[in-house]
Amino acid sequence: MMNRSSGFSLIEVLIAVFVVAMGIVGAAGLQLASIRTSQQSGYQSAAVALANELADKMRANDAQMRLSDSQNPFLKINYNKATDPAPTKPALCYTTSASCDATALANAEIYEWLMRMREALPEGRVVVCRDSAPFDSTKKMLTWTCTADTKAGITIKIGWKSKNPDGSFVLSGTSAPPGVAITVESYVQ
Repeated sequence: MMNRSSGFSLIEVLIAVFVVAMGIVGAAGLQLASIRTSQQSGYQSAAVALANELADKMRANDAQMRLSDSQNPFLKINYNKATDPAPTKPALCYTTSASCDATALANAEIYEWLMRMREALPEGRVVVCRDSAPFDSTKKMLTWTCTADTKAGITIKIGWKSKNPDGSFVLSGTSAPPGVAITVESYVQ
């Protein structure tokens, strides 16, 4: 009499190996997606921290914030790491021999902040402007354009090179919207 359950056949072994391999590939895909999401979350956190830091510097330099928009050095910030050269280093105001006024202090702080932004965000971009509508409700996203409304608040917009869900890159300077927009006290003129 022949025993029917004498062992696994080759087909059953191949099916088991295939199922295990599919599980490993799926786990690897989830791990890659997790890493990508974690990295983008880190950039988002860095951008929020940088925007808050710049807002604090603006609030601390009240003399500059009370100037007209054309004279306010903070409202001249429009920098894109992908297309602009590194910022020019101004005279620094942190030595005992430095005699800096509020404008020189603002320029030194802006330079140091831009250098930190360049290091923290890939292809970082920042725009500081008056904007009464930083969010486009029809497109459901932040925008780089700024309104010329003098009664609007001063908005800090920051973006960086990010990835689409499929893993392809989107440059914030070309087609992607800002990732962060924070409105500072209005300082109405």
